[in-house]
Amino acid sequence: MTFGVATTGVYPIAATPFHPDGRIDHDSLDRMIDLYHDAGATGVTILGIMGEAPKLEPGESLDIVRRVVARARIPVVVGVSAPGLAAMHRLARQSMDLGAAGVMIAPAPHLRTDDQITTYFAQAVEAVGPDVPWALQDYPLTLTVQMSVGVISRIMTDHPSCVMLKAEDWPGLEKLSALRRAQAEGRLRRFSILTANGGLFLDFEPERGSDGAMTGYGFPDMLVELDALHRRGEREAAHDLFDLHLPLIRYEQQPGIGLAVRKHVLMRRGILASDAQRKPWPALSATARDEVDYLLRRIARRDPRAAF
Repeated sequence: MTFGVATTGVYPIAATPFHPDGRIDHDSLDRMIDLYHDAGATGVTILGIMGEAPKLEPGESLDIVRRVVARARIPVVVGVSAPGLAAMHRLARQSMDLGAAGVMIAPAPHLRTDDQITTYFAQAVEAVGPDVPWALQDYPLTLTVQMSVGVISRIMTDHPSCVMLKAEDWPGLEKLSALRRAQAEGRLRRFSILTANGGLFLDFEPERGSDGAMTGYGFPDMLVELDALHRRGEREAAHDLFDLHLPLIRYEQQPGIGLAVRKHVLMRRGILASDAQRKPWPALSATARDEVDYLLRRIARRDPRAAF
């Protein structure tokens, strides 16, 4: 399997496990990577926004890359977004030297005009190297950068090394259709599109042309099954599975506590030893934990993966 313009399937976004005292929990990291592989994930993405990458020291980030690449039997994509291009260059080149399949780059939050955005990515590609395959992250809800279909098309046209769009605009279904229409009409080259938003719109995104998902819901095995149902054309079964998990997917999408919910679910599943985050970050209240556990019990009535 490779990371390229024809990539399909599910690339879970990995959380970074921590001990309660803030140290990286390497044993939990190993279990999480094993879960992704055993679930049938196509690849894995580490050091993204939900991986608490800004809270890591450069040496810690590199240690995580080294450990995951050595452990994973699937392609590893590394989030290398950074305030400065020097740091982006260093982590990208070191990650590729360790065996990563590619990197993911998000726009800097200060970008506003189309020219600013396209110039930034030209400089980013120069920094990581035009030989490094990369995914473009389109996440305006958090990053505050609006990238139109036209801007995305310019970036893809200017930079053949961009092999994937991580699509998480909201609403994004019409944007997804517009990009696929441009490709079908020969106005835009082929590239992979994996969608995110915690899986919140995975009921219809495959029908709009997505190639899979790059997101971090606490049940990557469910995401793989859902993607397979869509690819086989089993629409009703896909929607039934999605509807079963939707209340928890929605709960996990709350701004501020989404990562805490995801880590709590992974802890309940026996993957993480602790749902700790590195400070500063809001923790789940006792009431919120009870609500998540209630949702898990409801899912477990029909999906035994949720039993704990």
